[in-house]
Amino acid sequence: MTAMKWFYSFLKKHNWRMALGLVMVTVISILAIVKPIVSGSIVDDVITAGNYDLLPKLIALLVIITILRGVLRYWSQVIFETSSQDVLYSMRDTVYRKLLQEDFNFYNKKRTGDLLSRQTGDMDAIRHFIAFVIYQVYENVFLFFFALIMIFTVSWKLALCMCAVLPFALFVTLSQTKEGRPRFQRIREQFSSLNTFVQENVSGNRVVKAFSKEDYEIGKFNKENDGYRDAELAAAEIWTKYVPQFEFLSNMLTVILMLVGSIMVIKGSMTLGNYVTINGYLWMLMNPLRQIGWRINDIQRFTTSVEKIYATYSEEPKVKHPAKPIPCRKLQGDVEFKNVSYSADDEDIIHNVSFKVKSGQTVGILGSTGSGKSTIMNLLCRFYDVTDGEVLVDGRNVKDLDLYNLRQNIGMAMQDIFLFSDTVEGNIAYSRPDCPFEAVQKAAVMADADSFIREMPDGYDTIVGERGVGLSGGQKQRISLARALLKEPSILILDDTTSAVDMETESYIQQQLNNIDHACTIFIVAYRISSIKDSDLILVLNDGKIVEQGRHDELIKNNGYYATVFRHQYGEFEKYVDEISQNNIGGEKYGTK
Repeated sequence: MTAMKWFYSFLKKHNWRMALGLVMVTVISILAIVKPIVSGSIVDDVITAGNYDLLPKLIALLVIITILRGVLRYWSQVIFETSSQDVLYSMRDTVYRKLLQEDFNFYNKKRTGDLLSRQTGDMDAIRHFIAFVIYQVYENVFLFFFALIMIFTVSWKLALCMCAVLPFALFVTLSQTKEGRPRFQRIREQFSSLNTFVQENVSGNRVVKAFSKEDYEIGKFNKENDGYRDAELAAAEIWTKYVPQFEFLSNMLTVILMLVGSIMVIKGSMTLGNYVTINGYLWMLMNPLRQIGWRINDIQRFTTSVEKIYATYSEEPKVKHPAKPIPCRKLQGDVEFKNVSYSADDEDIIHNVSFKVKSGQTVGILGSTGSGKSTIMNLLCRFYDVTDGEVLVDGRNVKDLDLYNLRQNIGMAMQDIFLFSDTVEGNIAYSRPDCPFEAVQKAAVMADADSFIREMPDGYDTIVGERGVGLSGGQKQRISLARALLKEPSILILDDTTSAVDMETESYIQQQLNNIDHACTIFIVAYRISSIKDSDLILVLNDGKIVEQGRHDELIKNNGYYATVFRHQYGEFEKYVDEISQNNIGGEKYGTK
């Protein structure tokens, strides 16, 4: 499907309404053509011939035509504007739904500003085309050729003289169309780039202020702003170049009428009334020629916007729903990775990962930055698809399970915490918006968030700023954890969820996780040994491979990477406590005496 066919699939639903609008425009144009005939009759039949009885009737006819044209003009514009808003509503809804279906790969490569531009500036260009450009182009073309035909009926010689302008008008039109297209594409690209820059800087305003980089960012913004201005000016050069040419050609029609028409009236080959009639048709020829340049600009903006939107819409996600999904309303939580490998952009992220977990067990995952910990969790949730191997849940490949049902059974507190601009209760209840407040509070208590939430000005009704602005890192982590717990999932994933809380809070949360009242397999991705040392299974990753796995005591005895990390995190503290005990200094305070 081409971009234009895709656009027409939305427009065709309003074909009858658009057709009615164009019929009204046709009647308006015909009534406009009648007015010069009446004017010519007033000159020939009333003024010249002295038939003054016709004058009241002709004036009444002009008044009726004017009123009728005004009424039809009003309702036709209402029809086109209504149709444009309906098309825009459907199109924006369709594009947004498709954006929600896209996978992580899509958003990794797309800039937020580009996506916002598709839904704002590009959509508005389409609305303008439907509401205004369509009927304007139709009306101008209709008036031009119908007026030319009427001029032929009055004086074919004068009409032929006026037709001499048409080849020049066609040449200028084609030249402007060819030259303008790439410039309008450049405008859309620069507009997207400017949107992206502003969005990133508004979101990252705290970083900008923390590093006192306001002047630096203003300089970068000016560069983006200059780029957009230059793109608009480059497009403006098109109409400053070609619009005067159309203006010249339209004025040439007046010159032809004045020269040729006057000579014909003087010689008697055309009456003065016919001259007035043709003069009345003249604006119907001149106005379309003057409007050609502007309408070409509008059309090119429209086509560029449709192509940009469709290019975004037509990208298919790599992670797709299975053709015949296996329903999985409630999973038990057994998880198995069989020789799983994943690579992206020709880079191996994880390689040959295998492990098996039974329902209700807790799995700790430890490793250096970039070792593939979060990737394993993303593969389990099927945010990405494995390159090789299989990810099994309850003995079934996740590729065969219903994608939404699979994720409904997984609760995830992500490493990159995102809180919506909503109340605290709304953020926690995101997965179950209709659940009772008691359930929200219970989840908050388990995440050790209830106490600080109650201390907020409006408690659970406190509005959280965008992305959790106003909350500490630990508070955001606990709200995120409460949101995951409220889901009552079969599989719970905590991706570095307690890194910003103190040891006492972390210990409390771990106790609450052990008391979950339903079978729940828990994955804990962490850098701190304290977060995972009590797990049933600990996976140690390095360079995308599992280098060690087992329980805490087993891994300490192996004296490998895990034992090294443990000594780094606990060794110095234990040595300090031993020294205190031996010297009997402060033993009572530290509990060693």
